[in-house]
Amino acid sequence: MTENVTIVENIHQSNDQIAERNQQQLQAAGVFSLNFMASPGAGKTSLIERTLHTMKDSFNIAVVDGDVASSIDADRAAKAGATAVQINTGGSCHVDANMLHSALAELTLEDFDLLLVENVGNLICPASFKLGTDKNVLIASVPEGDDKPYKYPKMYQDVDALVINKIDLMPYIDFDMAYFQKGVEILSPDLLSFPISCKTEEGMDAWLAWLEEEIKHRS
Repeated sequence: MTENVTIVENIHQSNDQIAERNQQQLQAAGVFSLNFMASPGAGKTSLIERTLHTMKDSFNIAVVDGDVASSIDADRAAKAGATAVQINTGGSCHVDANMLHSALAELTLEDFDLLLVENVGNLICPASFKLGTDKNVLIASVPEGDDKPYKYPKMYQDVDALVINKIDLMPYIDFDMAYFQKGVEILSPDLLSFPISCKTEEGMDAWLAWLEEEIKHRS
């Protein structure tokens, strides 16, 4: 058991060192960066598309898409106006710092204002691996249920902002927003939250205003 613990510690230590280099590289280039994490179907790609639709004429945006297989999400990001790089994790349940480091080498970072990293869809593995981005953003969605902060506490503790997507479905799904938010507040009392609908664009103005301010602050 001790050997297993040592191996895990070494993996995380090595990952964190590469993440620090990624952060230094991004900051030196003046790029503001976000790591999007969520369960499958919560709306990571939809949020990226909506963000690109509004901001692509004002800012140069790159997207790094992490998936177990395929380039579907990267293709969608490119179609929406981003410079997109695909990471296929080969079965791994998360993007790690070394994967992102390789993806950054495919980009001329000085050409960009914003980098969006779309992590692999699940609520466990991505929380344990730093990438070197400025912020970690968790996207939750109404159809997932209101119990997720209670069932996946580490994910909700280790993020800088929370997007609650698909609020247009609230009238049709048994989702107790007060119960959900109570769970979030227990874990992270000051967590910045954005209730939105990528479908109807409700709440998107607040999300985009925050993001624009963060980009301008970096530049």
